[in-house]
Amino acid sequence: MAYLLRFLLILMVIGIAITASVALGWLHLEFGHIHLAIPAFIYVVFIQAFVMFYFIGVSRLVENVWNALNSKGNLNELFDVPPADLEPYKKKVTRYVHESTLSKRQTIPWTMLMLILGTIAFLLGGAHDTGMVRKIVHSGVAYGFIAAMIIGFVRQWHYLGKSHVLLGEMKALFGMSRDAM
Repeated sequence: MAYLLRFLLILMVIGIAITASVALGWLHLEFGHIHLAIPAFIYVVFIQAFVMFYFIGVSRLVENVWNALNSKGNLNELFDVPPADLEPYKKKVTRYVHESTLSKRQTIPWTMLMLILGTIAFLLGGAHDTGMVRKIVHSGVAYGFIAAMIIGFVRQWHYLGKSHVLLGEMKALFGMSRDAM
């Protein structure tokens, strides 16, 4: 899943780069940047929702495993035959909880900033098109969106890799196949 999300993030950056290039006059296409911005920003909204829910889901899964380890009645969800000493499992899962929470905290604020600045830039683009605001206002917010998108892209790329490894380690810890859900 992390590889799919990384691929979708690359497509997001390419779509916004093409839109910005057309707007700046660096690239000439049959469509104007307004026509490109609509599908590009809708795509940004969807991919950021997917990425955000991936990190929320990983964090929630790890917390559920931690809760199952700490409640004696739910050990059969993790083990066929629960071991007598759970401390090594608890220690590793506690580290996984910290890492997954960190990943979520390091990526979701950038996702939200991207969505907020993108929405404002999109709306200001319409306002500029109708003559309600100056071009510099729309451009400034669009540049802010692009900066947040680049920073968010780098952070999401990094933490998608870390979360992918974390899920693999946790599955291996409990004897599950790496391909298992």
